[in-house]
Amino acid sequence: MNNTVTVKDLETIREKALRAIKEAVGPVGLIKFIQMYSDGEGDYTAERAEKLEKFSREDFHEFLRERGEMYEWEWLIQFERA
Repeated sequence: MNNTVTVKDLETIREKALRAIKEAVGPVGLIKFIQMYSDGEGDYTAERAEKLEKFSREDFHEFLRERGEMYEWEWLIQFERA
């Protein structure tokens, strides 16, 4: 019995596995699955901190206004001002 697996065999296994996952959970589920096992790149924590450092409370309020969600957050804004 030969236990050798070629690169082509691995690609076939990968392709069939991804197809089976897609059939089971749909395309969005497949993407989420792939993301769960992706190493990603960069330093998320540092990048997030840098972005948030430049994002003021006023910027956040404007973002909510543009999306039409400001009314949902009015209670929080009033609370912060008190």
